[in-house]
Amino acid sequence: MDHQNKIFQEAKMSELEFQTRRHFLKDCRTGIGMMALGGLLGGCDFLGMSNKNELATNPLLPKIPHFPGKAKSVIFLHMAGAPSQLEMFDYKPELQKMDGMDCPDSFIQGKKFAFIRGVPKLLGPQTNFNQYGESGLWLSDNIPHFRKVVDDVTILKAVNTDQFNHAPAQLLMHTGTARLGRPSMGSWVTYGLGSENNNLPGFVVLTSGGKNPDAGKSVWGSGFLPSVYQGVQCRSEGDPVLFLKDPKGFDRDLRRASIDAINKVNEFSYQEYNDPEIMSRISQYEMAYKMQVAVPDVMNINDEPQYIHDLYGTSPGETSFANNALLARKLVEKGVRFVQLFDWGWDSHGTDPGTALDKGFIDKCHTTDKVVSALLMDLKQRGLLDETLVVWGGEFGRTPMQENRDGKQNTYKGRDHHAEAFCMWMAGGGIKGGFSYGETDPIGYNAIEGKVSVYDIQATILNQLGFNHEKLTYQFQGREFRLTDLYGKVIDPIIA
Repeated sequence: MDHQNKIFQEAKMSELEFQTRRHFLKDCRTGIGMMALGGLLGGCDFLGMSNKNELATNPLLPKIPHFPGKAKSVIFLHMAGAPSQLEMFDYKPELQKMDGMDCPDSFIQGKKFAFIRGVPKLLGPQTNFNQYGESGLWLSDNIPHFRKVVDDVTILKAVNTDQFNHAPAQLLMHTGTARLGRPSMGSWVTYGLGSENNNLPGFVVLTSGGKNPDAGKSVWGSGFLPSVYQGVQCRSEGDPVLFLKDPKGFDRDLRRASIDAINKVNEFSYQEYNDPEIMSRISQYEMAYKMQVAVPDVMNINDEPQYIHDLYGTSPGETSFANNALLARKLVEKGVRFVQLFDWGWDSHGTDPGTALDKGFIDKCHTTDKVVSALLMDLKQRGLLDETLVVWGGEFGRTPMQENRDGKQNTYKGRDHHAEAFCMWMAGGGIKGGFSYGETDPIGYNAIEGKVSVYDIQATILNQLGFNHEKLTYQFQGREFRLTDLYGKVIDPIIA
């Protein structure tokens, strides 16, 4: 009993300490300075919100960007594994003429490859190319449906990265660094813009292809940003979100009462410690409660008209890229800011038929080509493409040489990882249509004109949403961080 009384007295003294003037003057000097600064600034509203208390309790409230953005939302289509640009968008007739020749020393000396060893053979395009649309852009026979929408896109043909392994390259593409721990692009966007729908997350993730990306869920994590900004992974098969339903014997009123009780405890904790993560927790409980009604409705594609199912090739109740693309349209239509689609299975090494450029790769192209084209057409017919930025690409490209793993040419036609130059495209959201930017050398190895980095891609996406990428920052560990870190510039020539 004496021991318990002692603990109680110590706890009481600790609580009283927070109420003394000595503690206030000793440990709250920074707070006094910030109060003074706030007074001098006259209550400037950096986040575009007049009620900071309301923002604290609901961090996903809509916010005003740095300037009027041409896009309100983003759909990022990531083809995990890195598609071959040489069999899709980058037409290289000279490479075809050099097919089977030894690769020149200048392309391999001092270079690092994931699997190529010794002197590989050059590999010509494993498909035919033709020009399409009023723009006359070159497209391969692997993507026949894309011809219908080619005049709505800008193809970036000289994208560069400094990573040639999947996980680090995916992290760089989506978080701005090849190391773990940074916020993803979707988290930065929802941190900066909030959400237009109080009943849905601001950042939703959908996966297909049977596996998550090599970098795992870190590519949609919030890093050091409050966890309320992380991506919410939804499913197109079964319950859209795990544990969304109440347990047996637990009705909606009881759920509401339990959340109110939990949030009351969290509010007391916030008042004592002023930790913003506590407010994020409160917001997440509230969002989960609202999602129980809103998510099943928006994630249901059964009520879509038959012509939409025919357009996308969707099959309700299955996990597929087609279903996810249709869900992406529905989500941005409901005000979700950032929808991330990951489609796994694009790693075309040629070690087996499934990774061969003349078999498995063609199957992946045919699985997604109709869907991607349908998404752009559907957004356009609904008047959503102008305000929705659609981005497509992998984490790097593929080599002009055939992979010779361990110095022996692979049995099937395949290409190794290539960081020097690869293709991505953007559409809508204020981006030019029917435009090609950048150029590679005659065999598609190096960028020779219009070279852009992953950071430039990120800066351009933020720019279209109304942000100066150098000013969308967050204080962490003593310095201001941003998505593009120390690099990046907006790709002005592709902006309409």
